[in-house]
Amino acid sequence: MAFAGVAVWRLARSALSSLRRSPPCRRYSTPEHTTRKSVPYETTLKQEGGSSSPTKALPKTADVVVIGGGSLGCQTLYHLAKMGMTNVVLLERDRLTAGTTWHTAGLLWQLRPSDVEVELLAHTRQVVSADLEQETGLHTGWIQNGGLFIASNKQRLDEYKRLMSLGKVYGIESYVLSPAETKDLYPLMNVDDLYGTLYVPKDGTMDPAGTCTTLARASTARGAMVIENCPVTGIQVRTDDMSIKRVKAVETPYGTIETPCVVNCTGVWAEKLGQMAGVNVPLVAMHHAYVVTERIEGIQNMPNVRDHDASVYLRLQGDALSVGGYEPNPIFWDEVSDKFAFSLFDLDWDVFMQHIEGAVNRVPALERTGIKSTVCGPESFTADHKPLMGEAPEVRGFFLGCGFNSAGMMLGGGCGKELAHWVIHGRPEKDMYGYDIRWAVLHANLLSKEYTFDFPLHHDVIKDECLTCRNAVAVFNMSYFGKFYLTGPDARKAADWLFSADVNKPVGSTVYTCMLNKRGGTESDLTVSCIKPGSVHSSLAPAFEGDGYYLAIGGAVAQHNWSHIQTVLQDSGFRCTLLDCSEDMGMISIQGPKSRALLQEVLDTDLSNEAFPFSTHKVVQAAGHQVSPEFIKTGKFTLERMGMTYKAKAHLKSPFDPENKRVKGIY
Repeated sequence: MAFAGVAVWRLARSALSSLRRSPPCRRYSTPEHTTRKSVPYETTLKQEGGSSSPTKALPKTADVVVIGGGSLGCQTLYHLAKMGMTNVVLLERDRLTAGTTWHTAGLLWQLRPSDVEVELLAHTRQVVSADLEQETGLHTGWIQNGGLFIASNKQRLDEYKRLMSLGKVYGIESYVLSPAETKDLYPLMNVDDLYGTLYVPKDGTMDPAGTCTTLARASTARGAMVIENCPVTGIQVRTDDMSIKRVKAVETPYGTIETPCVVNCTGVWAEKLGQMAGVNVPLVAMHHAYVVTERIEGIQNMPNVRDHDASVYLRLQGDALSVGGYEPNPIFWDEVSDKFAFSLFDLDWDVFMQHIEGAVNRVPALERTGIKSTVCGPESFTADHKPLMGEAPEVRGFFLGCGFNSAGMMLGGGCGKELAHWVIHGRPEKDMYGYDIRWAVLHANLLSKEYTFDFPLHHDVIKDECLTCRNAVAVFNMSYFGKFYLTGPDARKAADWLFSADVNKPVGSTVYTCMLNKRGGTESDLTVSCIKPGSVHSSLAPAFEGDGYYLAIGGAVAQHNWSHIQTVLQDSGFRCTLLDCSEDMGMISIQGPKSRALLQEVLDTDLSNEAFPFSTHKVVQAAGHQVSPEFIKTGKFTLERMGMTYKAKAHLKSPFDPENKRVKGIY
């Protein structure tokens, strides 16, 4: 069967089986009529109707139990062992990679528009391409054939120029190529509609089976334990003396493992596992597909291709291509089966057809090429397309490493390392805020016609708003902020632990401060107001004993900060209460040189500078390296934007309002 046209593709449902080169398929009975394909892992499959027992005897106890033997589970186990934890166990209900990892495309692109993700990807590449082979002597199946991002419009090319600049910071070799240069690199590509491409020579492809097998070998060599054919049937949770829920044990048909820590790396099954512990895991399972072509003359050694605008990728597979993408109308897997292992769905050609036009347009040779096989398996996706990681707020000791939106292989090494550090030290090394399960997911509505790195079409509107605020007065509705009360006998001790500034001020004072974490780093910034107990319990004047503070925290980080404060209170045993009144109160901010005059019109109180002074505050920042004012004054600086380098001048203070007078109402 070839890419000859829509009509031919619609015949695929009946014709594909006669064209396959693989042995006859096994049928697998589920509501979706899935097909068990013949795969390279066939020797690991259980016999139909047979039974299997665990590959090892279960230990009575473990410091950590990782559940799920896919990319994230194996990477997390490997990094836990590498960080010195030996009493750790990985449980896999079938065989390693049996769920979703085995059928992944295994692509690794080094550049993403996030510095943290670039670092995560770099670590994955280091582990897969070098570290594991050095440690075990085994080849993981890494292939470095390069990657090529397609820009079919100016905005996309601008994005790739910025990615190239970001890559330079991290030592990632990349080049923006013209259409002609792209044609020289990839002769089979149609470049007539291109503005250019971004070429990253050291991108490549990972082998899921080879990678996970080698990770398991390296982990067990350090004392970790991998147990296959051992499904988890329950998570025991206990409630401690402070009414805090904590992980107690993992239940299986073959015994129970006492453990204070579970890491949920079960992919599309993560929601079910979370329910066993009373933890909400907000992800959905979808069908995700690609097709493998017959041999294509001249495709050997070509880089992998990603066309973001066509939502399609072309992965080199020997002398053929795997063609896949992301559909705007995916098929959901509503009833996730516990018996689904090394299995696939029948491909829905009506859904998959949308990728064909983009693929054939990019590589016209596909129109004359047959299809050897189809791969349509489950993948887990999240609302904001970010993975779910970290300790669940509902149960202490229950960690998540799931919801990777089909990027579990490429992010696995970096995220596995961060998750291991999270488990051991209570937080990751890198800024994983965007992945943290405690973060309240926000949905941003972007105007599709205004995607640009230049000034947007509504720039004049923003200009008018800024000038009005600067020269007159503006009202901001900030009711989305988090509004918490920290009260109780140990509230002052807790405040001293949590906040960088001294918030022990007279009642009526408000202090702007940073909130710290266990490593002395900054968790967030917020304002802390010293309050007195109210006569009645209300959102505006809560009743309490001891000291009390009102915390106003940015809305995007409110849930994250709530969980952080609760963790500190629990771990330190502070006798105080954290009350969330975010939904009970609004917050209005009046700003600008005429703000006091406006407020004075509606409030019957003296709002002069003398009667209502600006709050004093102190921000403490710790430096890794000491940077002196002289160092900055004598230094030479440049900025790079979209491949162009510009001279820059560093200022010790803001060029605008260097004495910070305007925010204090002094104009």
